[in-house]
Amino acid sequence: MIALAIENLTHDFGGLRAVDGVTLTIPVGERRVILGPNGAGKTTLFNLVTGLFSPFSGAIRLFDHDITALAPYQRARLGLGRTFQVTTLFPRLTVLESVRLAVQGADRARFSLFRPFASTRRLSQQAEALLAEWNLTDRRAVPTRELSYGEQRQVELLLALAGRPRVLLLDEPTAGLSAAEAATVVAMIKRFPPDVTVLLIEHDMDVAFTLADRISVLHQGRVLAEGTRDEVHADVRVKEIYLGSQV
Repeated sequence: MIALAIENLTHDFGGLRAVDGVTLTIPVGERRVILGPNGAGKTTLFNLVTGLFSPFSGAIRLFDHDITALAPYQRARLGLGRTFQVTTLFPRLTVLESVRLAVQGADRARFSLFRPFASTRRLSQQAEALLAEWNLTDRRAVPTRELSYGEQRQVELLLALAGRPRVLLLDEPTAGLSAAEAATVVAMIKRFPPDVTVLLIEHDMDVAFTLADRISVLHQGRVLAEGTRDEVHADVRVKEIYLGSQV
């Protein structure tokens, strides 16, 4: 079953074509890594998929739904989640409060202004369970602004999971992290539920090849190469243009 289908997507900034006829087909549960240098169109592609930008042409399907013209919140309701290059947390909220808010956002009673106490307790219990599952219980009472940057990245991933996504887009989740912090985030991503499809932008080659089931390489807004880790690793064009001495 196809989780995300991107068909001949294009987008321009003035006279610059940032995304040029990109087509990707991502099955349910796949971990797909998008590689490419700055300016290749990776984040623009994410912005198109999540509805922050509108495509000039092409189509996007999430499972059986054509989401090309839907607003970001409508795509989120259908199970599309995302993290950003720059961490986006509520700095004054504690870790528990942040996770509980994310859980509430995915709950059927999120718009109920007058909820019974049992409902609030249920949301708190779900948030506590998530913190326990991902080994963050000891940070539950800490405001997110007091966490290390690596911990903030972990919390951001947890908030994305709390929304119960079916397809999750991760924009450089290890950017700015130390080797130890990056290893923790990679281990967390590896533990994602197998039915959650992941589309991930990553510059670190070690991280990319560790996480990917398949890799798509963008060059000047186009898909230059696509395949398994071994196939992309062996591609002469990828070696010459992107990987260089790191291969």
